[in-house]
Amino acid sequence: MTADNFKWLKQSKEKIGTTVTLSGWVRTIRTTNAGVSFLSLFDGSDLSGIQAVVPDTLANYEQVIDQVSGCAVCVTGELVASQGKGQQVEVQACHVDIIGEVEDPQHYPIQPKRHSMEFLRSVAHLRPRTNVFAAVTRIRHAVSMAIHQHMSNAGFYWIHTPIITGSDCEGAGDLFRVSTLDALKPPLNTSGEVDFTQDFFGKETFLAVSGQLNVEAFAQSMRHVYTFGPTFRAENSNTSRHLAEFWMVEPEMAFTDLSGCADCAETLLKGICQSLLTHHSEDLAFFDQFVEKGVLARVTNLASQGFERLTYSQAITILEQSGQAFEYPVKWGIDLQSEHERFLVESHFKRPAVVTDYPKDIKSFYMRLNDDEKTVAAMDVLAPGIGEIIGGSQREERLDVLTKRMLESGLNPDDYGWYLDLRRYGSTPHSGFGLGLERLVSYVTGVSNVRDVIAFPRTPGHAPY
Repeated sequence: MTADNFKWLKQSKEKIGTTVTLSGWVRTIRTTNAGVSFLSLFDGSDLSGIQAVVPDTLANYEQVIDQVSGCAVCVTGELVASQGKGQQVEVQACHVDIIGEVEDPQHYPIQPKRHSMEFLRSVAHLRPRTNVFAAVTRIRHAVSMAIHQHMSNAGFYWIHTPIITGSDCEGAGDLFRVSTLDALKPPLNTSGEVDFTQDFFGKETFLAVSGQLNVEAFAQSMRHVYTFGPTFRAENSNTSRHLAEFWMVEPEMAFTDLSGCADCAETLLKGICQSLLTHHSEDLAFFDQFVEKGVLARVTNLASQGFERLTYSQAITILEQSGQAFEYPVKWGIDLQSEHERFLVESHFKRPAVVTDYPKDIKSFYMRLNDDEKTVAAMDVLAPGIGEIIGGSQREERLDVLTKRMLESGLNPDDYGWYLDLRRYGSTPHSGFGLGLERLVSYVTGVSNVRDVIAFPRTPGHAPY
């Protein structure tokens, strides 16, 4: 059956006075004694949906008003200017088909009322039918499209990097192994260890924690590239900021130093926020009213404010002289905690900031060693309301230094031969960063738990779908 998208329909003034067909789900049904009933319908395309006015002259009128929230219907009728408040148009129904009834209405989980986010997680297959999760889904889509549009307009090419890898990008070891070996009786080598040479790929392989190393290869050929896809970390963390499966956008730029990398990150964030303000103001206003007060102003400020630039050492000095009693004591060499990051951007600068040049001992092996040999050319972009939202660095382009850093990190350079080749054959200064999609969607919506901004969250002990 052919039906009109509710959002587009309401934006098309030329449709008024014409016959239209709506396919969607019933949110509420209101009956009156005036010979008509009102069906509030939604199809996920916008927040408010469309009202259908159903006269009691319909042959199946009693069947229609006997339906409940969640029922799928197809309504045909004339689109007219609405006489009621809160809506511009409505449909004067002349035909209503019941497509899918709700069995056992009393046990239908998504009743027309507010539900807790914890409850909705338990019915993740049905939660898109709520206002809040449908709005989250639209914003997630809009952010993803804004990223692709921005990167394409800036001359970047989207590279589809592998999900299965033999390299540990972060060197942290929190990896999901991919194997076809018998888990109960795996083949063993002469040392009594699992013989991965008999595995599908002939070696130990994992789900990728990042596409960075692979996309660097394309940066050394096509200058400006990015990868955008799912990544995986077997980190046994149950906080509101961690998922075992999440999405990352990772730009990589040849002939670009750390300053240019920071410029790219700032421009991307501003572009995304401006796109949301332009095209999804209704959803942002909804989040501002019902989820977190001030989120609309936060997105507006991020789109318009300049970002402060400072070094890690300068940040430590500011924190030490702040007079604040932080839960985590401040001293040079620590990894900044969320409380430190948020103090910098919320209390001190009162705007986003880019912190650069972190101690080498707390950063990854591929980050370029600075001349002081104590710090690396790393950066974190901090935003009010969340702290770190982007992490990146200038990459180590010198073969001898990179090899030494690998050894210091406990990695075997022989496992990264192809990566080291990029430093042997026409190496260039290059930089890149990672932006977690879920963390960004959480930030612009005010939905505080990243489990509520992805369709089917994967967390320790939880993968029911």
